[in-house]
Amino acid sequence: MSVQRFSLHDGPGIRTTVFLQGCPLHCPWCSNPESQPKHPVQRHKRDKCSGCGACIALCSEGAITRGEDGFPHFDRTRCIGCGRCEQACPNEAIAISGKLMSVSEIVDIVKRDKDYYHNSGGGVTFSGGEVFMQPEALLALLEAVKADGISTAIETCGQTSLEWIERVEPLTDLFLYDIKHSDREVLKRVTGGDLDRIVENLKSLAGTGKAIVRIPCIPEFNLDEVTMRGIYDIALRCEVGELHLLPYHNLGADKYAQLSKEYAYSCEGLRNEELEPFAEMGRAFGLTVRIGG
Repeated sequence: MSVQRFSLHDGPGIRTTVFLQGCPLHCPWCSNPESQPKHPVQRHKRDKCSGCGACIALCSEGAITRGEDGFPHFDRTRCIGCGRCEQACPNEAIAISGKLMSVSEIVDIVKRDKDYYHNSGGGVTFSGGEVFMQPEALLALLEAVKADGISTAIETCGQTSLEWIERVEPLTDLFLYDIKHSDREVLKRVTGGDLDRIVENLKSLAGTGKAIVRIPCIPEFNLDEVTMRGIYDIALRCEVGELHLLPYHNLGADKYAQLSKEYAYSCEGLRNEELEPFAEMGRAFGLTVRIGG
C-alpha cells in the first residue's frame, strides 16, 4: 500500500488517496504499472544510478546482482520489499512501490487531515491497482474511517464479485467506476477484463446515486463513436447519470523502464478539446458528461 495526502483529482474536495497493490487487469496504457503486482515492487532509475553496488551488497534475497553493463540487475520475483536497497542507495535511484501497512497505520494517516476534509467536502479515496484485490483490507479500512465520520470513495474497474460490491456499498459514499470498452471481446483481449461481470456489478449500484462512470479515453482502443455510444448505453441501463471522460496521457511511460518493462502504448496525449465531440454525444443521451476527473 501507499498513501498520498492532499489529493485533488480522486473525488470531491481535499482527499487522502490510499493505493492498494494488485490489479486483475493488464491495460497496456496503465500509468501505474508498479501497482499491478500484489507485492511491493522495486523501481530503478537508471539515470540516477552510479553502479556503486551498495544495493547488491545489502540484498539478503539475492534479488539484485550486477549485470554485464556494471549496473544492478533486479529479479523482482525474489524481492520481499524490505526496503534496504532503497535506504542504501546514495543517489535515490531505487524506490520501493508498495509497503506493508496495518489498518491502524493507514487510518492514523488518514485522520490527520480531518479538518481539511470537512472544510472542503473531501475525504478518503481507496484506489489501486484495484481495491478489490484486497477486499478484506478494504472493508476493514472503510469501517474504520466511516466510524470516524470521514467521507469515503472507491476507484474501481469493477472486476470483482457482486458479493464484495454489496458488502462495501453501505460504507461507500462514492464509486468512481471505470468502463473501458463496450465490446466484451475487445475488453477481454486487450485488458483481461470481464465486461459482463463489470456491468452486473455496476447495475447493483443502480438507484443509489453513488456511482460516476469514468471512461479512460484511449486512442486506437475506445475513442470512436460506436464504442463511446456503447458505453453511454451501459451507463443508461445501469441508471448512472454522470460520466467523466479522462484524456489519455503517457506520463507514466518512464515507470516501465524503471521496472525493466517496455511501454507498448506510445500514442500522443490527448487535449481536453479533442474529447468535446464525445462529451456532446453523451449529453445528447441526457447524461451529465465532463472532461477530466
